[in-house]
Amino acid sequence: MTFKPAPWPRKLRSQHWYGGTSRDAIYHRGWLKNQGHPDDLFDGRPVIGILNTWSELTPCNGHLDELARKVKAGIWEAGGFPLEVPVFSASENTFRPTAMMFRNLAAMSVEEAMRGQPIDGAVLMVGCDKTTPSLMMAAASTDIPSIVVSGGPMLNGWWRGKAVGAGTHLWQFSEAVKAGEMTQDDFLEAEAAVTRSAGSCNTMGTASTMASMAEALGMALSGNAAIPAVDARRRVMAQLTGRRIVQMVKDDLKPSDVLTRQAFENAIRTNAAIGGSTNAVIHLLAIAGRVGIDLTLDDWDRCGRDIPMIVNLQPSGHYLMEEFFYAGGLPVVLKRLGEAGLLHKDALTVSGGAIWDDVKDVRNWNEEVIRPADKALTRSGGIVVLKGNLAPRGAVLKPSAASPHLMKHRGRAVVFEDIDDYKARIEDEALDIDETCVMVLKNCGPKGYPGMSEVGNMGLPPKVLRKGITDMVRISDARMSGTAYGTVVLHTSPEAAAGGPLAVVRTGDVIEIDVEARRLHLDISDTELAERLAAWTPTHEMAGSGYAWLHQQHVEGADTGADLDFLRGKRGRAVGRDSH
Repeated sequence: MTFKPAPWPRKLRSQHWYGGTSRDAIYHRGWLKNQGHPDDLFDGRPVIGILNTWSELTPCNGHLDELARKVKAGIWEAGGFPLEVPVFSASENTFRPTAMMFRNLAAMSVEEAMRGQPIDGAVLMVGCDKTTPSLMMAAASTDIPSIVVSGGPMLNGWWRGKAVGAGTHLWQFSEAVKAGEMTQDDFLEAEAAVTRSAGSCNTMGTASTMASMAEALGMALSGNAAIPAVDARRRVMAQLTGRRIVQMVKDDLKPSDVLTRQAFENAIRTNAAIGGSTNAVIHLLAIAGRVGIDLTLDDWDRCGRDIPMIVNLQPSGHYLMEEFFYAGGLPVVLKRLGEAGLLHKDALTVSGGAIWDDVKDVRNWNEEVIRPADKALTRSGGIVVLKGNLAPRGAVLKPSAASPHLMKHRGRAVVFEDIDDYKARIEDEALDIDETCVMVLKNCGPKGYPGMSEVGNMGLPPKVLRKGITDMVRISDARMSGTAYGTVVLHTSPEAAAGGPLAVVRTGDVIEIDVEARRLHLDISDTELAERLAAWTPTHEMAGSGYAWLHQQHVEGADTGADLDFLRGKRGRAVGRDSH
């Protein structure tokens, strides 16, 4: 793609607030000058909003206040006027019932912060997994020049001489305690070792996946995704990003120029190659919906189906994000895809050039971490989309995190009506379940929980774990953490709370899963399924007011990104809406 920069100089958006000698201009300038800004900062230079998701209650982003100072330095150096703006920050490890409930609220609030304030460009400072998509969704809707700078992953965890990964080892240790293989005291000791530095998860969880998606989409500078949070090079990246956004404003390089269908196809293939999180499916569908790209689940299956997974990182592999960075990071993966003819090389990035130009000369410094295609961890690392009478609009599964012997399976359903039902019964020794069964969890989708929490990777019953079994087929309309693993079918659409077929599955029903055939089937007749659906009534809790009510009334299905229906689409840049 050839990008033609806009003429410079020209009147910028911020000048509708700050330009001229009218009463309104004096009003806007005068108030901002109470912070000590000299006159010449209002002379038409680009005003850059640093949209910062720093929060002490968002641990992944707890260091972004320091990183923002480097972004400011870069903006000053390039002749811009930086103004830091704190924005909604949703953390998966603190928000209840789930940060996903508030991704759309964050996107809406950030969009209005961008739309209603005098900024010409935005630096999107992100880290925890929902902050990345929410700010990118907002930028796509406003179409103001924007660039992502991620906070970066934390350092490797170390416990008793072994590298341990945030999230992934939490699930492993928790199951080991239930199986009697690990003591509770050991678990508590490991707690301090797993998350030992600033930054997001050091596995290829959703935070690292979405940082990789931002880079693969072209919305971040090359190399942004993998630099550890506490590495000095992360601060260099922040400063360079600050410099770059000023030129992007001068060129009028917008999200809609970068977020093309080619860019999304590059990201889908990248997600397959890195063994990325299933959550990327929902987030990319939502971002595409904001910018007006008709991306579907079928595109995920089509583009990612035959991509070898070459990044050897937990939870699907062995290493952690530190090693990924030292090996060369995402640019090496993009180069491999390009060499295999699997990358749209001319896709535009925020650098102003083609993505291939950013990566064609990089080197791989560790072929055990980033493997050649002929030594890939799995032949097909892409997210699989399953369909059938149990999921007419689709469900997803991550083959690289699943057990090969369960990829084709037929078993008796053991049904949990909601997460509370699961928690109440899963440790009951009288529960009629064994490793051949299919665990089914209902009412945990976008409307159901509400918010679509990360509970799809249901822990196995202790009596099964004690037999040495570590995986079973699990099906739900929920999500799972990108750090999790197992043969877990997620995002089943339509969800149970919307009256999808999942709502009428009963304990004792037989369910068939065939990943190769892309099939998910409830083994009852069409007539019986129709009768059950006709008799179904909702059982999930309905909110009576507040944001939860708004969310339940307007959230769309997981198959289209679980955005709020009235937020889809690019609404463009508002200028000159003066209220004085």
